[in-house]
Amino acid sequence: MPEPDALAAALLRLSEHADRIARLDEREASHSAETADRIAALTTLANAMKRTLDDQADILAGLQDLDDKVTSLTARPDDTTAADGSPDRGYQPVPSPRFWKLDGAARDEAIGRLRAWVEHVYLPGYGHVAASLGSCWDQHPLCLYALDWLSELWSVLYLQPRRTTSTLAGQAEWQTRLLTAAAGLMAAETARCAHTLPRTDRAARIGAMP
Repeated sequence: MPEPDALAAALLRLSEHADRIARLDEREASHSAETADRIAALTTLANAMKRTLDDQADILAGLQDLDDKVTSLTARPDDTTAADGSPDRGYQPVPSPRFWKLDGAARDEAIGRLRAWVEHVYLPGYGHVAASLGSCWDQHPLCLYALDWLSELWSVLYLQPRRTTSTLAGQAEWQTRLLTAAAGLMAAETARCAHTLPRTDRAARIGAMP
């Protein structure tokens, strides 16, 4: 091949290589740009996830704080102490007396407990409502059962070292609804029973019973 032709061919070959290198550079630059975009997107996503995790950590911390406060408030009514420094949990109800099977001294003791509450709290404090109770109430099982839960619930509501909103609501419920309902039942039970009738009327009523 003549020398000018060989030189021309070499220059053509170099030009082709230069084009290929340029295309490779463009492709690599494009890949680099795509890679950079992906890295930027991943960085943004990672930052967003970190912020989400931080927010969740704050929420969990807030929930834990709220749980601690609720636990503290729940325990607070029991954290009172008596004058001598001992724990004071207020009045605790006594076991239910089993009037249907009590007799003798055990029955007298249970009724005596109710009589003390009737004489010192119920009659002096609840006016015409309490005045409707017949004097023979201690001979009526219905009155014994009613006075048992009335006196115990009264003690739970009023013999506490401190009063809470729930205690206040219980007192209102006891006096406006429960007391009047129980008093009405006991009044009807003792209004004209055999214990309060004169001896002649009592005998007539008993004789008239089938």
